[in-house]
Amino acid sequence: MGLQFIGMACALGLSAIGSAFGAGIASLASVGAWKKCYANGKSAPFMMVAFSGAPLTQTIYGFLLMNFIRGSEASALLCMLVGIFCGVAIGLSALFQGRVAAASADALGETGKGTANYFIVIGIVETVALFTLVFGLLLLQ
Repeated sequence: MGLQFIGMACALGLSAIGSAFGAGIASLASVGAWKKCYANGKSAPFMMVAFSGAPLTQTIYGFLLMNFIRGSEASALLCMLVGIFCGVAIGLSALFQGRVAAASADALGETGKGTANYFIVIGIVETVALFTLVFGLLLLQ
């Protein structure tokens, strides 16, 4: 049962680490973009808050995966491996989503245009985490 707990901890922990880095990166860029807007006398788009928070959803995916590992009938080794590898993949998705959100905040602050396009690209990166969660769950069945 110890290996299963390692998988559970990795599923949540690695996902949350990626979310923390991603949200931090996106938030720093949002603050910088707001500063540019204020310095240039332009209105600062509140939408950048959504960019900053986008990577946080991967922590939820890690939590869901952790709970599915806990209830899984699969071997402890498989549970550990799914937790580790899926946790890393979900965390990296969050990290890169933060980087995309940072670029989006910078572009929106500069031009005031393209919000829908930026969210589409952020959503594409989000899809990696969703696919990882679903495929990890299928492995645990």
